[in-house]
Amino acid sequence: MEPVAVSGGFSQLTSRDVRFLEEAAKFGPVQVFLWSDRAVERIQGTPPKFPESERRYFLEAVRYVDRVLPCEPPDGDSLPVCQRQRPAVWVVSPADDSPGKEAYCRYHGIRYHRLGNDQLQGFPELPDEPSPRGADRKKVIVTGCYDWFHSGHVRFFEEVSALGDLYAVVGHDANIRLLKGEGHPMFCQEERRYMVQSIRYVKRALISSGDGWLDAEPEIRRLCPDMYAVNEDGDRPEKRDYCEAHGIEYRVLKRLPKEGLPRRQSTSLRGF
Repeated sequence: MEPVAVSGGFSQLTSRDVRFLEEAAKFGPVQVFLWSDRAVERIQGTPPKFPESERRYFLEAVRYVDRVLPCEPPDGDSLPVCQRQRPAVWVVSPADDSPGKEAYCRYHGIRYHRLGNDQLQGFPELPDEPSPRGADRKKVIVTGCYDWFHSGHVRFFEEVSALGDLYAVVGHDANIRLLKGEGHPMFCQEERRYMVQSIRYVKRALISSGDGWLDAEPEIRRLCPDMYAVNEDGDRPEKRDYCEAHGIEYRVLKRLPKEGLPRRQSTSLRGF
């Protein structure tokens, strides 16, 4: 398939951005021309909420992205000059549509496609296509709220996926309120599941159907994982005891950001 161009700052990667990337990927492998911090501030009037290195790391982990090309966007309605290969299609969101971009594509022989708002609605699930696992490939489960999804979550998934096929269970809304109080979660369970499943390190994302700290117990029984992985914040006696009673390896990982990136916590990002 021929390469597809998208361009932008992606200064705060939201579910709508991911939906946009998912729809763009239907035209071919997506090349994201990612604006620098300076360019984001120049074009949007405010600095990006996350630095370029963090935005790039996050985007490179999204399953709908083929590669990320940092660049300085040109003035006017044209693609950056940093492109290695001229794309066959330039896909834009409704907010970024302009006659100038369409004219640029027409002049350079590039197909121009504007996505409609209706195409960016909802949180579709990945098709369930189980693949046979090798004898040495473990099935690993993680659980959590994943409310304000950030680079720390991505790093955790990246590390856990090295241990085996990764299944992530997202806490359902009522249980998150039970554990964390009113005002939680910020995002509904379907949206949180969608963000988790968008990461290429995750084989499948599900929504929990139990309650308490072991709200994923029904899903654990169904998936029969070899390992339950948590970070230090998610370590709970209930989880340890359950794994010991059911012969599941329990692994606690240190909460460390990707090298060179800041440490992130969903709580501190509320209000961004």
